[in-house]
Amino acid sequence: MTKIAIPHLHRIEGEAGFWTEVTRTGEIKDLRIKTLEGLRQIEGILIGRRFPEIPIVVARICGICSVAHIVNACSAIEKALKVEVSETTVLLRKLILASQIIQSHTLHLFFLSLADFFDIDNDLVLMKKFPKETESALKIRDFGLEITKIVGGREIHPMALKIGGFSRLPEKEKLAKMLDKTGGTLEAALILANLFKNLDYPDFSRETQLVSLGGENEYPFYSTENVLVNGGQEPIDTFFSAGIKEELKSPPVKRARYRGKPYMLGAIARVSNNSSLLNPVARKLFFEFKKEKKNIFSNTFFNIFYQAVEVVHFIEESEKLIRQLLKTELINEAPEIKIKKGKGLSAMEAPRGTLFTYFELDERGRIKNCNIITPTAQFLDNIEADLREYLPTILKVKKEEKIRKIRAMIRVYDPCISCATH
Repeated sequence: MTKIAIPHLHRIEGEAGFWTEVTRTGEIKDLRIKTLEGLRQIEGILIGRRFPEIPIVVARICGICSVAHIVNACSAIEKALKVEVSETTVLLRKLILASQIIQSHTLHLFFLSLADFFDIDNDLVLMKKFPKETESALKIRDFGLEITKIVGGREIHPMALKIGGFSRLPEKEKLAKMLDKTGGTLEAALILANLFKNLDYPDFSRETQLVSLGGENEYPFYSTENVLVNGGQEPIDTFFSAGIKEELKSPPVKRARYRGKPYMLGAIARVSNNSSLLNPVARKLFFEFKKEKKNIFSNTFFNIFYQAVEVVHFIEESEKLIRQLLKTELINEAPEIKIKKGKGLSAMEAPRGTLFTYFELDERGRIKNCNIITPTAQFLDNIEADLREYLPTILKVKKEEKIRKIRAMIRVYDPCISCATH
């Protein structure tokens, strides 16, 4: 019996480890990813609070994807109270969500995952090896963070977003400056995408369920009414209430399965279900890759290339959104909000996958019940399923190399343990 233990998985968001036992014949006796963070009980903190406080508290689940948490919380409460938001609010929310995906993907791609493909542990060595790509990654991240700051008021845990709209609107002059930067940022994104397009990816394939939001006229990431599972459509509320089964036996993480099986979310799932809706430059990039590779949606390692595709897509999307905003009269309209009992479920695409946020309000407008299912909590079982199939193929390599390959597979998922242990 061989035991493999990785007590600490570095270069991921949060704290987690990996343990497995393998027989000499390659049979996996035990395999698990164990989160090492304590239960934070943010959902418990929300119970009894007044609804205007909720988005700011929920945003503290994560410092990387706080925008998705705060926007999805606003949307869920608006649905519960039947509040209609303005066109300006929708455009600005889409823009800040796009900016978050841009900066989060870029951070993961270059600074967390890339080193695994070159057996590099020192970031300074990585930056020296890829000076042009380093400059590109920093330029892209700065672009995404600057938009977050302009729209949300600050780069981390933005404060300008609220239920019904914004506490203040961005200045058009600042948006115009960001529009001027989109061309150069797109060029930088293509440099980065070209690097990931040509990486030497492991030869791996495992079919799984690919889950994302579905759209008709645009690549879906803001609020929609349907979830796609391998291209098949299902209403969000049906998927959430009947399809997802949460396993709560091993806190602090609640794991989820769909129809009893593990599933995958994030860039690879979104591109699989919605590739025809990618913006032109991103779509061209994807189809070039599709011509050259096999197992394009069953090789989990390709998730990082699809993140690079999405960086390109959302820079293109940001340009379109900014142009629309510059043509629109930005009026900070505050819709009327009537306090009453209600239930609201919202689903949006966070960088790592589909985020589900559910709130139930009492007649005083206080939170009576809530359930937040994060992407990482949904794909943890899928990581383990991938590793069960991948591990037997690398048993003959040296222990250090084996550990490196296991870490690499886990990291291509871009797991966020802070979100999973909320």
